[in-house]
Amino acid sequence: MPLRHLIASLALLCASALSVLADSELLMIEQQGCHYCARWNQEVAHKYPQTAEGRAAPLRRLDIHDPLPADLSFEDGFHFTPTFVLMVDGTEVSRLEGYPGEDFFWGLLARMMTEARVLPAAGG
Repeated sequence: MPLRHLIASLALLCASALSVLADSELLMIEQQGCHYCARWNQEVAHKYPQTAEGRAAPLRRLDIHDPLPADLSFEDGFHFTPTFVLMVDGTEVSRLEGYPGEDFFWGLLARMMTEARVLPAAGG
């Protein structure tokens, strides 16, 4: 194996290991009486912990009216519920505002997690 291929493989392995070591979580910003929050709870909440996404980024719920935790850093405030925020090491890396239904939710979440290297790309 040529040295440049070995170096490239080693760099890819290190990047993968670092993303695995990162502390990831999915925040759900919600509020009482939110119809779409209730729909997500009915359609997805019970499945989420058993999925690759749920294992890679456990769910943490926050009420939109509560003070934001001091240990987290966000790009912007919150205006809609539900808002799903992918956090890596306490910093927002991506967000999804609203709940587009279960079929769209899983695809959008997978894309968020793949782009943030929280999950490996499909087929790779």
